[in-house]
Amino acid sequence: MHIQLISGQYSPAEAIDLLTCLVDAKIKFLESKISRSQSEEDIHMRERRIIQLQNELADIRSNLLQLSKDVEMDSGVH
Repeated sequence: MHIQLISGQYSPAEAIDLLTCLVDAKIKFLESKISRSQSEEDIHMRERRIIQLQNELADIRSNLLQLSKDVEMDSGVH
């Protein structure tokens, strides 16, 4: 089984938009897990992951904003 989610050249602005949407979807997924979780350990682990994703998105966003050429993006699920 394979689904190709992203494949191709994107402008920095398009790449930021696409990555932001993907990260937002993952954060919403984690938040839904938090709201249904009874385990404090699971809640804290997911909260840390959300913060990590937000920080990584901020880092990549600032890197992409410095580029003047398209970027190659490739992502899939196997």
